[in-house]
Amino acid sequence: MKAIGLSLLVCVLVPVVALAQEGKAELNTITSVTVKGGTVEIVGTKKPNFTTFTMTDPPRLVIDISEAVFSGVKEDQAVGNGTISGIRTASYGSDESAIARVLIGYEREVETDIQATGNSLVVNVQGGGGAAVAARPTAPMGTAPAGTAPAGTAPAGTAPAGTGTTPGGNAEQATVAAQVDRQAQERAAANATAAAQVDRQAQERAAADAAAAAKADAEARKQSEARAAADRKAQEEAARVAAQQAEKERLQQEREAKAASAASEKQRREEEARAAAEEKKRQQAEAQASAAEDKKRQQAEERERQRAEAQAAAEEKKRQQQESRQTRVAQAETPRAEPRQGDRVAGSSGRTTMTLVGFAQEPSASRVFLRTTQPVEFNVTEGEKVVFVVLENTGIAESNNTRPLDTSFFDTAVTSVVADAGPSRTVRVSIRLKEQVSYQTRQNGNELSIEFQRPARR
Repeated sequence: MKAIGLSLLVCVLVPVVALAQEGKAELNTITSVTVKGGTVEIVGTKKPNFTTFTMTDPPRLVIDISEAVFSGVKEDQAVGNGTISGIRTASYGSDESAIARVLIGYEREVETDIQATGNSLVVNVQGGGGAAVAARPTAPMGTAPAGTAPAGTAPAGTAPAGTGTTPGGNAEQATVAAQVDRQAQERAAANATAAAQVDRQAQERAAADAAAAAKADAEARKQSEARAAADRKAQEEAARVAAQQAEKERLQQEREAKAASAASEKQRREEEARAAAEEKKRQQAEAQASAAEDKKRQQAEERERQRAEAQAAAEEKKRQQQESRQTRVAQAETPRAEPRQGDRVAGSSGRTTMTLVGFAQEPSASRVFLRTTQPVEFNVTEGEKVVFVVLENTGIAESNNTRPLDTSFFDTAVTSVVADAGPSRTVRVSIRLKEQVSYQTRQNGNELSIEFQRPARR
């Protein structure tokens, strides 16, 4: 019965102890932190997985070794070798999240070189000094090996030497021997019952320990899952924040692009408006220049007309003085000679009306003709590319005869013919020329013709 109980206890306790040892074997156990001159050596049971960062005021180097714990290493070591002031150690977390931190303090700002070699982590400091200081675990002293019995004790269940029955004992001695045997059997039964109870209690403790280990394992898994969920949530949050930031940047870029496009469009419209304003200004300047040129030309024409009229009046006065000294014989219905500039041709003494102003292309000349109600007295003068014909004592029958006659599209030297009422009951006809050419004037009955030679072809 006792052997069966021990077997059950071994079956329960061995897996639990193995699991516990397996969990501990996964951690890197830091067994020593040694300082030698400017070098710090950290020794563990596994290749270290570590991160570092520095601190100032005073200068410090912090080394965090993940999945690691300290064993037998002092928490505080004073060095003071002129480079390293001291070393502190601390542990955080448990199981897979366990972190062993080593903080190295320096007397001044130094450059460090960290190298991982095997299970050791070596921090080299240029200019370090001082003796080596080590922190290693020490085994407890004065303990005896388990399973040894105290000296001077004998094994249980042996009878003292020199006891027994002699041959030929009586019945009373037999009865005493039977009673002794019965008492021995009762004691053996009581010892077996006590051993069975001890075995049962050991099994119960082993079962409780196994349950506690399983609960701890479940709690560890739960914490690991919680950390994984927290990490996943943090990653999702980071992704969400990154997406929001990217969207914000995209919207900002779109706004900037729209603003740039609007500014470019505004600049283009302003340039078009400036160009339109400049074009309008140029057209206005051209119109003003053209108007000034037209006004100047009209003034020149007016001065030329006035000069021609003054000259015609002077010649008329001279002619009248000559007629008063001479007697002329009129020849009715006879073509007159070809008058030139300044010639005055006498006509009827009554009031005459001009009824038509016309233009005709002849085979060798261009003819401007004026029709009146009776032969008319006229005077012909010349200007710069213009010929003036003044009809004396004549009026215009219809206003249509005062409209300009444009002949610039014909193969002729004549550009235009304009008739208008002049001073002193006269009609003044202006014939403008493309170039100065010769001409002849004829009066046949009620029609006065001025024939211009065709210009030479170029």
